[in-house]
Amino acid sequence: MLDYNEIKPKRVIVLEDAPYEVLEAHVFRKQQRKPVNATKLRNLLTGAVREYSFAVSDKVNEAELETKMVTYLYNNRGESWFYEAEDKAKRFSIPTEEIKEKLPFLKPNSQIELLKFGDKIIDLKLPIKVELEVVEAPPSIKGNTAQGGMKQVKLETGATVNAPLFVNTGDILRINTETGEYVERI
Repeated sequence: MLDYNEIKPKRVIVLEDAPYEVLEAHVFRKQQRKPVNATKLRNLLTGAVREYSFAVSDKVNEAELETKMVTYLYNNRGESWFYEAEDKAKRFSIPTEEIKEKLPFLKPNSQIELLKFGDKIIDLKLPIKVELEVVEAPPSIKGNTAQGGMKQVKLETGATVNAPLFVNTGDILRINTETGEYVERI
């Protein structure tokens, strides 16, 4: 159980039977009243953000999230298939629609972290940077490079990113999965 003043950013709490990540928290006192903790919370199941104020007498439970290492296999008919890292026989699927923003950075047989709340899968935690091969890169065009020329390249997972003009087909690029941007050529 957490007291009202222990609810701080980056913590995950259970409110109304749903896990919420604390984005912001500010304990303050208005004139002669008791102190309150004004928070901004993000529902981990729906992604909705809401504001909530906790009074001195309020207590909440910290959410028990389970993390597992899983391996991505493939996509088929609107489902993405995975298996647990320690037991390949334990395969499961997640609707592709739920993880569509993470798919451009997933290669087959890549290890990722799965976050669960009870039996519900909440999120896939990708590494911050992944290395992907360039399969299509248009030829470099001489001209206006004063602002650092960029071109769109296609990666092995089907994602397209802006990369510098010197990137060619077959190069391996390091991509930031949070922003979807080019970091460096390897």
